Amino acid sequence: MSSTFALSFLLSLLLCFTLQPCFFISATGGSWELLQKSVGVSAMHMQLLNNDRVIILDRTDYGPSNLSLPNGECRNDPNDKTLKVDCTAHSVEYDVQSNTFRALMVQTNTWCSSGAVTADGRLIQTGGFNDGEKRIRIFTPCNDGTCDWVEVPNGLAVPRWYACDHILPDGRQIIIGGRKQFSYEFYPKTTAQKLFNLPFLSDTNDPGVENNLYPFVHLNVDGNLFIFANNRAILLDYVNNIVVKTYPVIPGAEARNYPSSGSAVLLPLKNIQAGDVEAEVLICGGGSNGSYTQSLKNIFLPALDTCGRIKITDSDPQWVMETMPQGRVMGDMILLPDGNVLIINGAGAGSAGWEQGREPVLSPVIYRPDNLMGSRFEIQNPTTIPRMYHSTAVLLRDGRVLVGGSNPHAYDTFTGVLFPTELSLEAFSPDYLNTQFDNIRPTIVAPVNQRTLFYGQKQKFRFSCTGPVIQSEVVVMLVAPSFTTHSFSQNQRLLVLGNNRMVVIGNGFYDVEATMPPSPVLAPSGFYLLYVIHQGIPSQAIWIHLQR
Repeated sequence: MSSTFALSFLLSLLLCFTLQPCFFISATGGSWELLQKSVGVSAMHMQLLNNDRVIILDRTDYGPSNLSLPNGECRNDPNDKTLKVDCTAHSVEYDVQSNTFRALMVQTNTWCSSGAVTADGRLIQTGGFNDGEKRIRIFTPCNDGTCDWVEVPNGLAVPRWYACDHILPDGRQIIIGGRKQFSYEFYPKTTAQKLFNLPFLSDTNDPGVENNLYPFVHLNVDGNLFIFANNRAILLDYVNNIVVKTYPVIPGAEARNYPSSGSAVLLPLKNIQAGDVEAEVLICGGGSNGSYTQSLKNIFLPALDTCGRIKITDSDPQWVMETMPQGRVMGDMILLPDGNVLIINGAGAGSAGWEQGREPVLSPVIYRPDNLMGSRFEIQNPTTIPRMYHSTAVLLRDGRVLVGGSNPHAYDTFTGVLFPTELSLEAFSPDYLNTQFDNIRPTIVAPVNQRTLFYGQKQKFRFSCTGPVIQSEVVVMLVAPSFTTHSFSQNQRLLVLGNNRMVVIGNGFYDVEATMPPSPVLAPSGFYLLYVIHQGIPSQAIWIHLQR
């Protein structure tokens, strides 16, 4: 055990004995807050909804959780491989504003499933294992504590386990890949054809390892889908089922998808109104070649410390490689409202899988895409809680990042192991939330939260600021919340709307005008977080509902 981990482990024990609901460590380079010691389930999957609740899901086939279902409810599942009558919850609704949670009833196994939020705000959750492999689960957000999961049997054409979902410009949801599934399908289904073959997924499938599960999928600015699996990528015209571009193999030819489990983001989209939007994808970390098979023999190879960046809209796109401060496998990459990328969670050695990771990476890293190469990475203050296999992270409306999960065991295991099952939730606060920036931090005062806006609409956003405002340093950002699981934030997207013009109202109030994206190709219809940024410091967001 390294001295760094030993110290972190001792600090974790100290936290376990505190009687307070929150523990706060403040320093430069970000700060951490323990929100909940236990929400009863480990956060394998997380999604922020437009009522500021986060839906958390775990598996259903590991036995009872640490949270009972209300009113004596029980899940009766004759197909469950562990516990056929289960009176505990495997899904939770976490209320960000009140820091409370409640149990939800999920009927079928969501292990390694996927999801996306529709234009009307419903979470559509797809696939899983065993009796959940062809399920569609629907959660419609509410504010009165009555909403719960509704399940659709045989909603998928084929079993989907380790698949990836994305919302499309026409409002449908595409579900791509999964274990032994080299195809894609749509929800809802609008044609007689239910299934579309995608040979690229079989071509990138390594026998015995696979390394192409949970493919990285991003909607390109031309309406096609960028799909990365293993170490290769294509641009797919999913309407006509045609590969319109094949990208170069990432240098090093090392796999980046599960179980090698790197992570990926579509970098912020700029020049939205100019019509010449460029799109870049950043892929970081993963398990080195052979890491999965070697970890099965208790040999834990160092994780990759490289990132590949590629401009997917170029006529001759090429990868540009960069080096992170440390190797990381099973990390998450979260787009922050200031346009930077947070790299968080994960391990420094080994692979995804039961007991197959070692050397937890406790310190997040900020990646600044607009900086010159060589000055883009900045190490942040560490957490005390290892977040290994099955950990997650999502951006919240106030600019914090919610972090949960970590269960590298087949069952909940709290003692006698290197990395106990984690039922806790933490929040990481980037430096932009420091109180030293309060005088330049904007506060949106109008329009009110939950505003409906339309494509191409010009909209004034009134904000206040206690200090002087630099007009050229004010921009408006849109962020699409993600469904995060297994080191990839599905549907994550950030658009820089810019600043058409700003007007000084007086008494510390200002109006900034921004124009909404011109089409759903750039931003599919739905709920977005809208931030006003001043000198790199974001306001708290308001929810906007972008519609046709």
